[in-house]
Amino acid sequence: MARDDRTLPEAHVTADDVATAAGVSRWTVNRAFRKDASISARSREKVMQAATRLGYVPDMRAASLASDRSNLVALLVDDFCNPHKLVVLEHLTRSLRRAGWDTLLVNTLDEADAGPALLNASQRRVDAVILIGVQFDDEALKTAIAARRFRKLIVFARFSRNPDTINIAVDDVAAMTELAEYVAARGYRRPMFLAGPRTSSAHLDRKETFLAFWQARFGTEPPCTSVAAYSPTLATEAVTTALSDRPAADLPDVIVCENDALAIGAMDAIRHTLGLRVPEDVAVTGFDDAPQARSVAYRITSFTQPVAEMADYLVEVLDSSEDRDFSRLFLGQLKPRASA
Repeated sequence: MARDDRTLPEAHVTADDVATAAGVSRWTVNRAFRKDASISARSREKVMQAATRLGYVPDMRAASLASDRSNLVALLVDDFCNPHKLVVLEHLTRSLRRAGWDTLLVNTLDEADAGPALLNASQRRVDAVILIGVQFDDEALKTAIAARRFRKLIVFARFSRNPDTINIAVDDVAAMTELAEYVAARGYRRPMFLAGPRTSSAHLDRKETFLAFWQARFGTEPPCTSVAAYSPTLATEAVTTALSDRPAADLPDVIVCENDALAIGAMDAIRHTLGLRVPEDVAVTGFDDAPQARSVAYRITSFTQPVAEMADYLVEVLDSSEDRDFSRLFLGQLKPRASA
């Protein structure tokens, strides 16, 4: 008896069932579910309509074994106390999803050695690993690259000195030079720099750029305070400790922060713990243009990163079969606000 495609029982639906319903070959069905396969739009539409009607779900694991591609990328993330990290993840996962890539999110638990997390990702047959974090040791990256368990290792929104990684980030040197020019032009002469954790691999060039600029322009090196994580709470504690019991003449006139998470904490310390005013007593600048920085509660002078554009470019890198250096620096934009 002929089977009614509209009322298939709950038994497992196969690619052959979809092929019969769509009037195409099984090979065409398989290609329709591969985003990199050559297939006409009409054939793909017929297959997708039949698959939806029958409730067919392809076995992506089997397909990845057959094609040696999983269309799965691992996102290795730490530093979840940084609010800008959620902005980055939102743009990345949206761009990846839109392009047909699935994502595996791995919390590296703020470990200095990312080796276990990299091994975890490689065992799941990922096509690429994207590092979006602070604590990644160069030796762990070398080991991961040598194993060649995935095609591409991308450092996003930070830098690695390892020549085998792909760096996709904002140009920190250009950005901090522009921000330093802004601070100097506003008449500030006693800056303090508030930095995040020192790292051995995936790092930023913001502190070094600002300090070098100030030394070259004014012949002095500003004092620098560092915190162990990009946490507003830690920043509040650090600024409170650094500025407590100082006479007004000894206070910095501006605190230049490595990112907005630190700037938020610095402003909380200045206004609520020390009882001072921003920017009248101490001004503050940040970096990243996080949503909180734009809010009326803070209105932080910051520097925006083109995260959406960077995420779209990352997808282009993943989709490309070219063998070349894909590393790219993007230009951001200064966002002057009331904090400085």
